[in-house]
Amino acid sequence: MSSQRKFFVIGNWKMNVDKARINDIVKFMSAASLDPNTEAVVGCPSCYLTYARQRLPEQIAVAAQNCYKVARGNFSGEISPDMILDSGCEWVILGHPERRTIFKESDQLIAEKVAHAQQTGIKIIACLCETSEDRDTNRTEEVLFGQMKSLAATITDWSRVVIAFEALWASNTGVLATPAQVQEALANIREWLRVNVSEKVANSTRILYAGSVSSSNCRELAQLEDLDGFLVGSAALKPDIIDIINARRPDVSSLIKHFQRSTGRQA
Repeated sequence: MSSQRKFFVIGNWKMNVDKARINDIVKFMSAASLDPNTEAVVGCPSCYLTYARQRLPEQIAVAAQNCYKVARGNFSGEISPDMILDSGCEWVILGHPERRTIFKESDQLIAEKVAHAQQTGIKIIACLCETSEDRDTNRTEEVLFGQMKSLAATITDWSRVVIAFEALWASNTGVLATPAQVQEALANIREWLRVNVSEKVANSTRILYAGSVSSSNCRELAQLEDLDGFLVGSAALKPDIIDIINARRPDVSSLIKHFQRSTGRQA
């Protein structure tokens, strides 16, 4: 947790919305009081990018969930960063764990996508992931550092990149990563940046956590030293996302306790 790095929450809708559901999400997000100290983004299917952008409040940005490594060509089913920007959206998610595991995207392909996206000026949420096999075989650092090395080789402007780490073994499995496990992984990523890129990049790059983040655990996780926000899955479809966006905003009970301590008075 650093005051120089603005808290960042992206709610990824994945392939779970249609226009009616987007309208419902827009309704409760528009009505909510969102912490202005949090940068809020939603990850939207490509066919609804413009629809979502036109309906969401201006302060909530929209990201595409993927893009290809070139500007145009005979690549059926793909979209380019320029198309995303032309839809009025400014972010793209690249290397999402589902792209890595289900669609078998390699570190090299993801790096090529990042390299092209950087050339267009679009902002990037670059994802890393750890599987249960990685953890069980004590390969977490090896895998994450390999993914980081591949990404870092293509990134020229770190100010337009957010890193998101997902513990796949803690995503919809019933097993939750402990705050200590989350902090360890994020600290290792930040230290890798410090050693292999620069002190400045390590201190300024935002690192997010993904892995069954919910309204019940977000506040505790939000206090971790090296955590700068969340990549949210299923909770992004529900009003829970409001609590997650506001995870660092003091709640009423905390304010009352602070007042009591500072004045010596009891409610």
